[in-house]
Amino acid sequence: MPDVRLRSADLMRIHSVHYRELPVPPEVLAGAFDSLSTPDDRLWPTAFWPPIRFDRPLQVGAVGGHGPIRYTVETYVPGQSISFRFTAPPGFTGTHSFLLAPTAFGLRISHEIRIVTTPFASLYWLVVIRPLHDALIEDALHRAVTAAGLQEPRPSWSFWVRLLRAAFRPRKPIIAT
Repeated sequence: MPDVRLRSADLMRIHSVHYRELPVPPEVLAGAFDSLSTPDDRLWPTAFWPPIRFDRPLQVGAVGGHGPIRYTVETYVPGQSISFRFTAPPGFTGTHSFLLAPTAFGLRISHEIRIVTTPFASLYWLVVIRPLHDALIEDALHRAVTAAGLQEPRPSWSFWVRLLRAAFRPRKPIIAT
């Protein structure tokens, strides 16, 4: 039987950061930040993307995700940070997190992803997940700006993102008569 262990050269390391710096104190967004995955979620763009759902309220150990992306809450400091550990899709090992941090300007809200992917997952990341992830996170950060009482133009989706969304849109079942 061939050796199927992966060498570090077979893996792709991914580090992606999205952020906004806002001229408001961190307390302004703390409530929106902590509303993640609740019925009154003011951060996640549920109008356009699958909502985040967990098996219990937002807390360390909560299990859930959004769409086919699954994770467990690894750390949670209310009003400051949330870190999730991926459990699916296969081939994705690592974390993603949201952070609210005070700055001299006001606050920085950021989303960071740090993962290592297998060869097939790397291709899936490049072609499908990354464009959708980037659009989703930009929409979430836009919601944060709005929750802070500020305005910015809504992010636009690329042609590729619109095409992927159309391809993966749930279809109504065809009923035979």
